[in-house]
Amino acid sequence: MSRWKGRRYRRDRTVDVNMAPLIDMTFILLIFFLVTTSFVKEAGIEVERPQATTAVPQQDAGLILGVDAQGRIFAEGKPIDLRLVRSRAERYLAERPDGGVVVLADRATPSGALIQVLDACRLAGVTRLSVAAQHVGEGL
Repeated sequence: MSRWKGRRYRRDRTVDVNMAPLIDMTFILLIFFLVTTSFVKEAGIEVERPQATTAVPQQDAGLILGVDAQGRIFAEGKPIDLRLVRSRAERYLAERPDGGVVVLADRATPSGALIQVLDACRLAGVTRLSVAAQHVGEGL
């Protein structure tokens, strides 16, 4: 008779599913995706890029500097002085030695302002430097 009571006791017992390991795994996956995601920093200005048939898309732009039609320089949506371009590029290269810099210039940008930005980046030690252009098909 005591044997029968033991079986009945086991049937009445409820089964609980422990959710703590599932929640822990969810947070671990969330942290993994946040850490491995790369965030693109834009120049923060709207420019009308010049067109080029030989434009090649860049996979890892890195630091993006914008130059508008008036020759003003922007980084991350904020206007910066030409004297700060070199230090900004040096700081970026200290964080990512193999990083590249893309200058996003308006088609009406004075060539002197664009050359000054490119020169400041070269003086900072940037080796992967490019000017953004809009790709168009063959035959302008």
